[in-house]
Amino acid sequence: MADSTPQRETMYKYARKHLGKPYKYGAKPSEAPRAFDCSSFVQYLYRRIGINLPRVSIDQAAMGRVIRHREEDLAVGDLIFIKGSWGRYNPDFPQGIGHVAMYVGGGMVINAKYQKNPDGSDGGSVIEESVDTFLNRPDLTVIKRIL
Repeated sequence: MADSTPQRETMYKYARKHLGKPYKYGAKPSEAPRAFDCSSFVQYLYRRIGINLPRVSIDQAAMGRVIRHREEDLAVGDLIFIKGSWGRYNPDFPQGIGHVAMYVGGGMVINAKYQKNPDGSDGGSVIEESVDTFLNRPDLTVIKRIL
């Protein structure tokens, strides 16, 4: 990892360890690491390195400093916030925040992502995907660096 620090390496390892864990909307901290929603996953990862983040993504988005929406400016642990059809709203983010993903380096993010199952039931899991799927979205709201 080019932007390696012990804290970033620890978060990266924990994030990868939980790939495939089930998504559960509104997952409580007590349900981790058995199930996550996007913000409980981020909260869980930061707690592993001794940083307590708020439970919901819009409150997490109020933390840290703003980073430009360019891959070359990202570091492991940066949080990418997306407007969503589900979410919360406040004066700082009147468009709302509905999702958060964590950059893990190498052009990738890991996030707990909702998905409809083929039978129509709710599903999803912790997945790794290209950061481009987030940086190219018109609903990207803000990127924040906590570390």
